[in-house]
Amino acid sequence: MPIIKSAIKRAKQTIKRRDRNVGIKKDIKDATKAFIATPTAKNLSAAHSELDTAVKKGLLKKNTVARRKSQLSKIAKDAGVKLETGKKTAVKAAAAEKPVAKKPVVKKAPAKKPAAKK
Repeated sequence: MPIIKSAIKRAKQTIKRRDRNVGIKKDIKDATKAFIATPTAKNLSAAHSELDTAVKKGLLKKNTVARRKSQLSKIAKDAGVKLETGKKTAVKAAAAEKPVAKKPVVKKAPAKKPAAKK
């Protein structure tokens, strides 16, 4: 066990981080196994979500997650799983179609120059 105060704190932080990381990795494995057991759009979405969370937390690198998601998508395609369009995507598409009214531009009066001192 460390004697120096900062080393003690580092040891505690390492334990907490390790527990958090192990939990996230376990969630990824569970979601992936669930998808492989029963390939559905919902399970694929859950697995992708867990992988994205790992990237966001800095646990896995972006390309590693891209590779894993690609593998899952290939399994989904072979199983004939159709991806559902998300609600967020549908809302964005509907918002993009609506014309946005522009506000009129108000011109400012030219600034007056201070009078020269005599």
